[in-house]
Amino acid sequence: MTTENRLQKAVLAGGCFWCIEAPLRRLRGVSQAISGYMGGTIENPSYRQICSGSTGHAEVVEIQFDSDIISFQQLLEVFFVLHDPTMLNQQGNDKGTQYRSAIFYQDQQQLTLAKEFIAALTAKGEYQAAIVTTLEPAQHFYIADEGHQQFFDNNPYQPYCQIMIAPKLAKLEQLFADKLQ
Repeated sequence: MTTENRLQKAVLAGGCFWCIEAPLRRLRGVSQAISGYMGGTIENPSYRQICSGSTGHAEVVEIQFDSDIISFQQLLEVFFVLHDPTMLNQQGNDKGTQYRSAIFYQDQQQLTLAKEFIAALTAKGEYQAAIVTTLEPAQHFYIADEGHQQFFDNNPYQPYCQIMIAPKLAKLEQLFADKLQ
């Protein structure tokens, strides 16, 4: 199989995109993790419009990954550790549909794998409350402004980064050291 055939795309929403982009981009096999928006009703939404919660878009990270190095299921495993999939339209103090937990599946295989993954977590009783992560077909991806890309790496000492993202990176290193670049 050629490298091009192994490259796949996943789009995940788990609250603020900064909080999942930074950890996901550190995974071995991930060649890109881009912050943006998906799932809404207007074209070319601005960050201000997204923050209003009126467009239907979610803050997402579009991930390009080599499936010979990291599988879609392994991405889901990390994703579900990085956020609380039981919080409806909220992660921490970020509230609104733009912060929903969602998997924007690319094809039937990703949909099936995501359903099976969530069912397995539910069967194991991994969470006290029901998982509310939505499974939505991938739509047009709108890339966020440059200032939102690699936000943690460019602003590591910003208070939000220290309070919200640094602990997720520490958790990633603790639980998934074998998957890091």
